[in-house]
Amino acid sequence: MNDPQVIDVLVIGAGPSGSALAIDLVRRGLDVRIVDRSLHAFDGSRAKGVQPRSLEVLEDLGALPDVLAGGSTYPKLGIHAGPLAVPWKMFTHREATPDVPYPNTWLIPQFRTDRALHARLSELGHEIEFGRELTELTQDEDTVVAKVAGADGTEEIVARYVVGADGGSSTVRKQLGIGFVGTTDESDRMLIVDASVTGLARNRWHMWPGRGGRFIGACPLPDSDMFQWMIRLTPDEEPPAKKDDIVQRIHQHTRNRGIQLHDIHWTSVFRPNIRLAENYGRGRVFLAGDAAHVHTPAGAQGLNTGMQDGYNLGWKLGQVLAGADPALLDTYEAERQPIAAGVLGLSTDKWGGIAKLDPSSMKRGKDEQQLTLTYYGGPLAPADGMRTGTLRVGDRAPDARLLGADGAETRLFEVLRGPGFTALAYGTGAARTLEQLAWPTAGAQLKRLTVGSAATHGLTFSDPENTLRRAYGLTGDTLLLIRPDGYIGHIATGDFLSTTQTAVRAMTPQARSRTMPQQSHPSSGSGATA
Repeated sequence: MNDPQVIDVLVIGAGPSGSALAIDLVRRGLDVRIVDRSLHAFDGSRAKGVQPRSLEVLEDLGALPDVLAGGSTYPKLGIHAGPLAVPWKMFTHREATPDVPYPNTWLIPQFRTDRALHARLSELGHEIEFGRELTELTQDEDTVVAKVAGADGTEEIVARYVVGADGGSSTVRKQLGIGFVGTTDESDRMLIVDASVTGLARNRWHMWPGRGGRFIGACPLPDSDMFQWMIRLTPDEEPPAKKDDIVQRIHQHTRNRGIQLHDIHWTSVFRPNIRLAENYGRGRVFLAGDAAHVHTPAGAQGLNTGMQDGYNLGWKLGQVLAGADPALLDTYEAERQPIAAGVLGLSTDKWGGIAKLDPSSMKRGKDEQQLTLTYYGGPLAPADGMRTGTLRVGDRAPDARLLGADGAETRLFEVLRGPGFTALAYGTGAARTLEQLAWPTAGAQLKRLTVGSAATHGLTFSDPENTLRRAYGLTGDTLLLIRPDGYIGHIATGDFLSTTQTAVRAMTPQARSRTMPQQSHPSSGSGATA
């Protein structure tokens, strides 16, 4: 057994990125601690949009019910021009479909998203250690030593791996000496205020344009009397700090003295940082979330990209700790850094357009929803692989409606839920191969699903409405391997067994490459091999 003083993973930072990662690691049976330098959970609304892909991630992690209960869909914009308010549909409202269960961006203040994740972590038996700040980080070939200071002194925490999810000013990134490339525009500042408000309709996200791109916005926060105010400051303007001064600034700009602010819950001055870490880690230490990339707020991308960093890294850490080739961890940066670079470009363009009051920059569509993000062409998703009519390896695995052998309807996502892999066989030939597919006993386990033919092992489903067939572009026998993070790990439309087994070896522990004793790390409990 491991030395009890050496934990598997230390997560530094308990925002959405670190909390999502910690949940994923804990449900894999790993020994995890999560610390945060703040004395308590974040109180503000800062990042308030959760995208459809992130809602799917939250569902898998078990935190979605609280997020849905604490938010709503976005209201229309109300663009004020003198005494008139012109309605503007920022989002096209979409109905759920079998392949996309959560098609709309969800409006929820960040403090509620944080608390939903923290509550889920608590359900799993883990609490966040607040008021504990990293002061020093050293590592060797086997472990990382983190010195963490708290009210009761400094503790040395020894871990196999450390993940810094400690924000844009990341101490972990600085300790590693990793460059943070990009710009910070000190002349472009915005005062953010969460306040209880009267005298303003709550059925609109209000926007009052101004000269030179200066504007004031007020977004109603669900299930409260609060608005998030966004007050764009002039380059030499001192941000108002007192309530009366903030109200005066709002009145001067909006010319509406009926608006009154009561309790101010949180304020912050935002500067558009546009930065990307040169590397996503060094040795046994990794970066996630704002520690690796910071964005403008336009398009609601930062929080979502950060949570999905953790979702990508979690299963890979679990597999390597169970004995997979450590090279699997190199794919974290290779897959996630290009995603962040693309998102940075998107949010930067949107921010620049908003400054010019370009209506198209206020529109939100599929690019922001992150459903089409793909790892295709990366180290785990070679571009020369097989594909279906709609999917390539590395693409998001869509949802579908299926019927079980007992005639009960279920969603594919409900079957996929958990920390394991899933192999889905469509057609008789693929089903026969699935029964022969070897799977290691260590690490994340495999669920075997057969659709369209009987199977002696695993779960059998039918697709009477062809929702799976359409979403997955299936035209004949196909064997699909779905990764624990819900992306396609392999597609086989022929040569099923050898090609799938090759893909499996790259992502699972193998006896010849095991770096730690198998019994040292319990395998996940997500559906044993059948």
